[in-house]
Amino acid sequence: MSPALRIGAIGFGLIAVCYGFARFAFGQFLPQIDSDLGLGPSLSGIISGGSFAGYCIAIFASAVLTERIGARAVAVGAAIVAAAGMAGIALAPSPLILAIAVVVAGSSTGLASPPMAAAVAAAVRKSRQDLTNTVINAGTSAGVALSGPIALAIAGQWRLAFGAFTAVAVVLALAAAVSLPASRGRQGAGGLPPMNGPVARLIFASFLMGAASTALWSFGGHLVSQQLGWGPTGTGILWTCIGAGGIAGAWAGTLVGRFGLDPVHWTFLGLMSASIIAVGSGIATPALALIGGALFGAAYVMLTGVYLVWGTHALPDRPATGLMIGFLTIAVGQTAGAPLFGFLMAGPGAGPAVICFTVIALLAGAFRARSATRRVAA
Repeated sequence: MSPALRIGAIGFGLIAVCYGFARFAFGQFLPQIDSDLGLGPSLSGIISGGSFAGYCIAIFASAVLTERIGARAVAVGAAIVAAAGMAGIALAPSPLILAIAVVVAGSSTGLASPPMAAAVAAAVRKSRQDLTNTVINAGTSAGVALSGPIALAIAGQWRLAFGAFTAVAVVLALAAAVSLPASRGRQGAGGLPPMNGPVARLIFASFLMGAASTALWSFGGHLVSQQLGWGPTGTGILWTCIGAGGIAGAWAGTLVGRFGLDPVHWTFLGLMSASIIAVGSGIATPALALIGGALFGAAYVMLTGVYLVWGTHALPDRPATGLMIGFLTIAVGQTAGAPLFGFLMAGPGAGPAVICFTVIALLAGAFRARSATRRVAA
């Protein structure tokens, strides 16, 4: 098996478990968790924001650790942390224990991405690196798509679902230990990256996109429950559509190579805005909500692929750090966005919250890649 295929397959699975199960499945099961533990919109937003905050700390640590102890050790650690956090969610007896477990589970995603970028840079030939990185990144969608049918099959039993997700994470830890290279990145790498033009614009764009995305990642289940009266079955179908749509993100590297970073960036920010309206507006029909979910999945994963390529080309000698910058600021945006959406939903209502977050998504398009785009073209 070629290095691209082996690393791509393990990375795809690891990202599916850490992002799709450990981080984003919480939003799918939130209505049932809220019903069992009595969270409410504001506390739900704070807990979701805590998950993103854990991610912020972990992805910074992951980039540093990958450059010091190697990709394999950090990737295995990510799977183990995901398993521990999801086990905690499955067993949580109170909102406090749940919040701690959600933060631990969410932090696994921060640990997972930088070592995969380093493994690709070390073992995959240059011409296939962007494609391999964006295929791995699309594992998010596979995890989300699988969590939907699992929720349907077990009739909304969120504790059982997170128990099953824990077992899958343990399997991925073993697979990563056997299959990934122990690369550490370029000798002498370390410290803060240079804040050049492409890096600074990447920070602003990814922050705004991350904030906007929490409208559906954290509150998609609440929105369709409130606006359309959907229960666990409807929410599970919506999550399946989000995950299935996100598989399109595997082609982010190909689209960026053909059309450039900025046109792909603008196009999918527009689709994200449209998808938030489609799912969250008061006039949404069931069919429109499902189509919006699929568009959201495609837009989100495509945009994370754009920021991945943007970061690795802005800092070509430090791919783990380049990825970390974009993904960290996505999570910082999500940390700010989830509580804000929760407070808006609890105050002015779902409609104003949806409109506000649609505008935030469009504002991210004001920031351009420029010189990073020229590196991709080269």
